[in-house]
Amino acid sequence: MGVLVIISLIFSNPPQSHGNYEYNYADIAWMLTSTALVLIMTPGLAYFYGGMVKKKNVISTMLQSFICMAVVAVLWVVFGFSLVFGESIGGVIGNPMSFFMFNGVLDREPWDAAPTIPFALFAIYQLKFAIITPALITGAFAERIRFTSYVLFICLFFIFIYAPLAHATWHPDGLLMQLGVLDFAGGTVVHMSAGLTALVSAIYLGKGKESHQHNPARITYVLLGTGMLWFGWIGFNAGSAFAASELAATALITTSTASGAAALTYLFLDAAKGIKPSAMGVCIGAVVGLVAITPAAGFVTVGHSLVIGAVAAVVSRLVIEWRTKSNIDDTLDVFPSHGVGGMVGMILTGVFATNQINAAIPDNGLFYGEWSLFNAHIIGLVGASIFTVLMAFILLKVTDLISKLRVSDHEEEVGLDLSQHGEKL
Repeated sequence: MGVLVIISLIFSNPPQSHGNYEYNYADIAWMLTSTALVLIMTPGLAYFYGGMVKKKNVISTMLQSFICMAVVAVLWVVFGFSLVFGESIGGVIGNPMSFFMFNGVLDREPWDAAPTIPFALFAIYQLKFAIITPALITGAFAERIRFTSYVLFICLFFIFIYAPLAHATWHPDGLLMQLGVLDFAGGTVVHMSAGLTALVSAIYLGKGKESHQHNPARITYVLLGTGMLWFGWIGFNAGSAFAASELAATALITTSTASGAAALTYLFLDAAKGIKPSAMGVCIGAVVGLVAITPAAGFVTVGHSLVIGAVAAVVSRLVIEWRTKSNIDDTLDVFPSHGVGGMVGMILTGVFATNQINAAIPDNGLFYGEWSLFNAHIIGLVGASIFTVLMAFILLKVTDLISKLRVSDHEEEVGLDLSQHGEKL
């Protein structure tokens, strides 16, 4: 349906002038479609995580993803969009009054990076990224966090971690942007921020009472969720070209190949250890590949996307094996999958990015014999990691002081579906 809409608009609605700028209606149709695709990723994540937890915690785990669509949407309109894309304050945050209550969003000229679509469409597309990021964290403390405390925490996370990182990375005056860091669709902004916060959260909350038991409620939910994520990631990465363009097609291809390479790599790693091929392994591998290619999707060749997917799968798998031997109860391995996947993707973007794919980037990656981009990515990775870890600990502590984070032993034993929501599967 989306393809038919785009085709019809191309032939029936040529670019039209609005003041000193022109809208391209094919681009508008594609970005409307991409916005819907990115939104469907959050329900997809709910199924992905919900299928992995115990049956008594499925509803609570899925609701933790769904509630982000409500909470973050309200914050975004009131002042969140301003914090990310408003007038820069020192390159670290936007002026919260720039677009307060979306004032000026509907009639403003287009964003420089998206010159052929309405500014309002750019704003609502970016909202979908802000929605899924805190939802990603939930897998780390699944089955042991109070719902009301979780809602407070995601509000603080959005304001004090997501917004500064997104502003620094995607705003023209942002610190990481000025440093030269490339992040096509959210490797640093989304996956590193969520993954590192997940790691700190898992350590802070401690081990679950039944952490030694792994009884996934519905593997079919995991497969369904993976399919929805994979489908939505088309809008996540290809949509970040902000146009129905050759670059969008390139991002779509690299996304498809990296995820496929990672899923196969997981299977090969299982086979090498004599483990039967599992649906869970394929799903986790595919998601790791999708995560890793996200910062690089519009900057690297198709061949290098295969390398990125495979390398990320190997590194992520090694970190999962280390995590299982440690005392860290990252219930659904959010840090090894999203945090580590995002880090690998960020580093390899600095290795493989080339202006042969995207002419907008001034420097090639290390693979092409140039060092400046790679150096910027290493500095950016270290800086973003330190910032996220420190802020995550502070926000967890503040939340815990205001509203106790962890459920009681009895509530955990009963299950969060009943103890937090009075419902059951």
